[in-house]
Amino acid sequence: MATERNGGGTGLPTSIEAAWGLRERPAKGPRPGLTLTRIVDAAVKLAASDGLGAVSMSRVAADLGVSTMSLYRYVSAKDELLLLMEDAAYGSPPPGPGPDEHWRTGLTGWAWALRAALIRNPWAVRIPISTPPCTPNSVAWMEHGLACLRGTGLGEGEKISILMLVSGFVRNEVRLAVDLQDAAERSGNSPEQSMMAWARLLEKLTDAERYPAVTAALRAGELYTPGGPDDEFVFGLDRILDGVEALVTTRN
Repeated sequence: MATERNGGGTGLPTSIEAAWGLRERPAKGPRPGLTLTRIVDAAVKLAASDGLGAVSMSRVAADLGVSTMSLYRYVSAKDELLLLMEDAAYGSPPPGPGPDEHWRTGLTGWAWALRAALIRNPWAVRIPISTPPCTPNSVAWMEHGLACLRGTGLGEGEKISILMLVSGFVRNEVRLAVDLQDAAERSGNSPEQSMMAWARLLEKLTDAERYPAVTAALRAGELYTPGGPDDEFVFGLDRILDGVEALVTTRN
């Protein structure tokens, strides 16, 4: 029999309540050694080795040497498992900002730490976002990010919007990097070689009359010059924080 979809009191699935420590393991079960942590760890290991598409309840059960029905006593649906896998990918956030740390320094460190967590677990950016933060690590990251913005004079809603903006940028940048790396591996070229090939293709497809802006970029050599692996991230994050800084200035 599958575990109840909703837990007691919080309205969350029982597996998410268990991740918060609000639930004990099932009172009855065929394998006393099976735990929610073991299930999530096995799913994470599978995603890391074979990709997120390989993760299914039956495959995770097989890797653990148990029946699929055994898993349903802990996790009632795959979407719950994905949510718990994502929480494991994030891990715990870095220590919170110091009392005198400038908000921009703190939020910059927060963004870089989030990026590092996703780069370590690139399969996590393939998980669709289906719910606001409700797992232990995701809420801890939210707490840290909001703490970075204390003393800015911004409203609480504005702080949340800024976290959504920054985290969305981080996630998109990592996903783009993962997509480009996957495409490069399929082609047998490095990302730099792929970029050069794309620039040469644009030269063949475009002309100065119809595509003057593209032509200007090509003539400047920008599309032929591979940047560092962090250049686009640094540029984009700085521009976002410039905008936040302009908003903070209006409040002070």
